[in-house]
Amino acid sequence: MLVLSRREGEKVMIGDDVVVTVVAVRGDTVRLGIEAPRDVPVNRPEAREAVARANGASVRFDDAAVESLRRLHPGSPRR
Repeated sequence: MLVLSRREGEKVMIGDDVVVTVVAVRGDTVRLGIEAPRDVPVNRPEAREAVARANGASVRFDDAAVESLRRLHPGSPRR
């Protein structure tokens, strides 16, 4: 891990097209501004994990849910 010291207003380049700017430092909180191409995902790890958990929960189903869907579409094939 590379550790850098920066002051407010100072920047760090990551590759050729990602710029991280220290926007503000207040107590033990640092605000960062990140400029990156739209195709580069920028997320906080805890937000990314929450999305992954929600996506995992959305694809889980049980027999009762499957039967409820079959009642909505009675002609659907059974597996």
